[in-house]
Amino acid sequence: MNYVLEVLSQEMIADNIYKMNIKDSDDNFIKKELKSPGQFVHVRVGNKTEHVLRRPISISEIDKDKHFFTIVYRAEGSGTKEMAKLEAGDFVDCLVPLGRGYTIEDLDHVLIVGGGIGVPPLLELAKQFNDRGVKTTHVLGFRSKKDVFYEEEFNTYGKTYIVTEDGSYGAKGFVTHVLDTLNMSDYDKFYACGPKIMLSVLDNTLPIPGFISLEERMGCGFGACYACVCQKTDGTQVKLCTEGPVFEKGEIVL
Repeated sequence: MNYVLEVLSQEMIADNIYKMNIKDSDDNFIKKELKSPGQFVHVRVGNKTEHVLRRPISISEIDKDKHFFTIVYRAEGSGTKEMAKLEAGDFVDCLVPLGRGYTIEDLDHVLIVGGGIGVPPLLELAKQFNDRGVKTTHVLGFRSKKDVFYEEEFNTYGKTYIVTEDGSYGAKGFVTHVLDTLNMSDYDKFYACGPKIMLSVLDNTLPIPGFISLEERMGCGFGACYACVCQKTDGTQVKLCTEGPVFEKGEIVL
């Protein structure tokens, strides 16, 4: 659905990383339609011709009682830099909710792995698992200390490991360096979102079943333009915006 929604607040929470809280619509679509962590919003950036394509951004938190949802994004291109100028009281044009998110199952203990701007949608995932009594452990990777965000929030739900490539905060290296120290038999499944190279490694090396969420450029967001087509391992193709962005381990060619 297409909504013009009010910005409740916006703040920079790490280096060029912005957190925006967006108010629910009058017909309360959050309670009616936002069901799965991992779904995304397609944001229109102003009315300028250079920003004709919307920006797909994962939903990182859902507050059904206070009637708002949260998106976290990196301001690196001209479009997202324009978004970063929005303030409380401004309005943003959104297609929401879009995509197929993660399925919350009754498990004992799950492993959640995020890399960079792939971290945000995993916070709502951890929250919903904990609400179901499922234990979560989190491994979050960033480039440097200045890029780290959401550590405190994830810590409220379970053990959280922070990894930075340059070693300026937490463990040094990549998420795989921490994963190598963990006993995979402790976890029922893994859930991941981040750079494709990270997802490829997890998809090929982790000995437990799991799910990955892909980050791709999109045109329309609802399956008409075929800009986000991905190859499946069975030789068929899928559209990320409607049949993803979440897929089972081994389902997509990475």
